[in-house]
Amino acid sequence: MPVNEELAHTQWVRYEQCRDNGHLDFVVLADRCDAFVAGKQWLAADKTKLGTRPALTINKILPTISTLLGDQIQNRTEVLFRPQNGASALVADALSKVWMQISQSNQLPWVRSDVFFSGLVRGRGFFDVRLDFTDTMIGEVRITAPNSKNIIIDPDASEYDPDTWADVIETKWVSPQDVEVLYSKEDAELLHRQNVGGRRYDFDSIDRVRNTFSKNRASSFDYDDKEGVQRNIRIIDRQYRKLATVEHFVDLRTGDMRQIPASWDRERIVLVIEKAGGAITTAKKRIKRIRWTTTADDVVLHDDWSPYKHFTFVPYFPVFFNGTAIGAVENLIDPQEMLNKLSSQELHVVNTTANSGWAVEQDSLLNMSIEELEANGAATGLVLEFRKGSTPPAKILPNQVPSGLERLTYKAEEHIKTISNVTDSMQGDDREDVAAKAIAYKQRRSSVTHSKALDSLERTDWLLARNVIDIVQEYYTEQRLITITHEDFTQSPESVTVNEEDPVTGEITNDLTIGEFDIVVTSSPFRASLEDSQFEQARAMREIGVPIPDSVLIENSRLLRRADILKQMEGDKESPEAQAAAALKQREAEATVAALEADVANKNADAQLKMARAQKEGAEAQGGDGAEMAKMQAELAMERERLDMELQAKREDLEMKREEHQMRLDMQRQMHEQDQMIKAQQAAQEAENRQRQAEQTAAAQRAQASRVGASQSAETTL
Repeated sequence: MPVNEELAHTQWVRYEQCRDNGHLDFVVLADRCDAFVAGKQWLAADKTKLGTRPALTINKILPTISTLLGDQIQNRTEVLFRPQNGASALVADALSKVWMQISQSNQLPWVRSDVFFSGLVRGRGFFDVRLDFTDTMIGEVRITAPNSKNIIIDPDASEYDPDTWADVIETKWVSPQDVEVLYSKEDAELLHRQNVGGRRYDFDSIDRVRNTFSKNRASSFDYDDKEGVQRNIRIIDRQYRKLATVEHFVDLRTGDMRQIPASWDRERIVLVIEKAGGAITTAKKRIKRIRWTTTADDVVLHDDWSPYKHFTFVPYFPVFFNGTAIGAVENLIDPQEMLNKLSSQELHVVNTTANSGWAVEQDSLLNMSIEELEANGAATGLVLEFRKGSTPPAKILPNQVPSGLERLTYKAEEHIKTISNVTDSMQGDDREDVAAKAIAYKQRRSSVTHSKALDSLERTDWLLARNVIDIVQEYYTEQRLITITHEDFTQSPESVTVNEEDPVTGEITNDLTIGEFDIVVTSSPFRASLEDSQFEQARAMREIGVPIPDSVLIENSRLLRRADILKQMEGDKESPEAQAAAALKQREAEATVAALEADVANKNADAQLKMARAQKEGAEAQGGDGAEMAKMQAELAMERERLDMELQAKREDLEMKREEHQMRLDMQRQMHEQDQMIKAQQAAQEAENRQRQAEQTAAAQRAQASRVGASQSAETTL
């Protein structure tokens, strides 16, 4: 774009205002926190004052932060989408899988750990979410972790969500090659030719000392950069809100409004209205829309409306309250300095007591001079010869190490533990006489004290998922084949086709552009930790007699090739041998049921025989005593009741076993049918993919043949 001094000046004035109202203070504090984590905890002026005295650095901050970082790594979050306002559950499931694919392609767990680490150290960490066209022309979501010192927040902002900020600025140094790739060759050449002394907006304290492999290398121009690889061009990339009139979809039934993406043409808008059957219309509304302006010196590299609904930056603040973000390191600086100075002083005192000096009578030494005694007086095996009758040389008693110095050093270490809430139990440094259950309980309680930092990270995950889903719904409009790898022990791949149009009905399957969805962020242990915990619980349950299957133990173990082991144990269910074994088991079960039925029938016949005999004996005794007759009838009734109860229990037991067996057979049949259906669908999908590829290949060959024919025809004509 051409030089625009007015717009560039406006951009620079806003940048200076944001920089000088809080960001410079943050950069100074961030640099100091970075140095303390890296072990650079002494100022050069302090070391100069100490001279030859020791300046110890006992870095307690790094292991403390590493413990917190390990707690975050052991607990991952899972993002799922739920349908809202009548949206499709199938589309919500497809969106969840699209999120998994984006997470895996961006290595999001590692990027997330980087952002968390930046937040702990500096109090601020950021994700950058935008479309990237490096690998594909249709674009894919790219998530990175920019340097938090380069992100300048609106000084008037007071809330966590960037949707409430007026603007956000990223300032960084780029090379002419970067400018040519991202913007234009003309802009790159213009900026490359400009002399550093002639730039109006070049000198600035932010990012002059860069976080690179060269550590404290400021921007230098000490050689002729003909290739344009040196990053000596400062760009100011500003995203800000500006009033604009934008067209919206309006649901006539609920009144809900949704902004129409700027990339949609009129034909597509009409198509959506027609599909809604008249329930949706359009209306224009005045809103705050995001404007995106990028300048370098007085050159405007980019100035247009942002293609996104939100700022591309998603913040993470470990502790946030009314515009104040607090990290974990800034409160540890003073106790760490206290520990370093006290430890250095303690070492200095010990060093001075090793050669405390001598008391010598004048001219009493014979084998050495006073200077030689001063230099070698602390040597091992020293022999002193003095004049006969003179006072022997005496060692001057040194001052004792102050008792309070060691106590203060201990207090400094305890201050670090208390302020960071990282106890000995969390670091595995408890005493050996402490019970394991007590250690586990203290570790759980210590983790509670860090819940705020992890809760803020889940809040950032929600904002990140919101920005990603908005980009997906607006720009993932064409048919895509999404492939994900499940994170279980099988690591099995799965493919899902989204935005697929049915050639017959014209309906779109898994249309990501339609519907509203809730975002659900859940925390779960890291896969390795979860497997260890599940394995230990399963093994303990088996030891107390619970019939835990072998497959559960193998699945949650840390064995290599667990999936192959399970397959070998289960065997091939489709092989003739496996089917024959299944049929044999079914016949055995049927034989068991038949035997139970025969047993019940025999017992029933026996009971009827006993009843008949009892009736006969009662008839023969009718002429006897009436009391005896009543007694026999009562005994007969009790026996009949007992036999009926026993028979009923046998019937119920048999019925339960028959139902249980039938349920197992039905479950096995359903699982077999589902497996066959899945395999059939996969085979059909593979066949369809092969057919589509063959058609594309044939079309390409026909196009190539037509081009060759046209070329030959043109040559013939010539």
